[in-house]
Amino acid sequence: MRKFVINDIGKISHADANELMRIMQSKRIEDEIIDTLIVCEHDEIVTVGPRARNDGIMPPEDYTTAAVDRGGGLTWHGPGQIVIYPIFKWDLDGESNVKAIISILEEWVINALSEHQISASRNERMQGVWIGGNKICSIGLSFLRWTSRHGLTINYNTPAGRVEMVSGCGLGQDTTTSLSALGYSLSREQILKSLKNNVSALSREISDE
Repeated sequence: MRKFVINDIGKISHADANELMRIMQSKRIEDEIIDTLIVCEHDEIVTVGPRARNDGIMPPEDYTTAAVDRGGGLTWHGPGQIVIYPIFKWDLDGESNVKAIISILEEWVINALSEHQISASRNERMQGVWIGGNKICSIGLSFLRWTSRHGLTINYNTPAGRVEMVSGCGLGQDTTTSLSALGYSLSREQILKSLKNNVSALSREISDE
């Protein structure tokens, strides 16, 4: 079991977070820092991954966009969403398999939501966490020497209609939504507490700073 830290930095622009991730990824590769989870929130922006760019898929015109190098297509970011970026060196525990790493992150979210009697699950065809036919957690990672950048989002109380209008990762509009839109009332603090409680799904010990 290895320790990691959670760094909850609150609201930060996506551009600044992207630069921070690159710096921390380099430091993690060189063992200048230990595994770190960056927790934050962005102002509204839609990140456009290589799949979406290759397929010519973009959100409606009134959305700000930014190109990214993580896996996947379109991902909405904005208020009412928890963004978690794991700067982890995964191959130390033999997890040098992208599918296995994504499965660990999915299980972490599924277990956390189960603490609030919310039954979430995986989708056999698409990564992320789902409640019925709706996606409430998106996952997209980028690796350098098996050290990850980018991460996952959990939509808990997003503005009505905004995330729903973004057709991400080959999904139709209204597929991706939030917990509040599905009738679940959870705060950021409640979700983060449950995520910390279920951090064993990442096979790590936790040390808050």
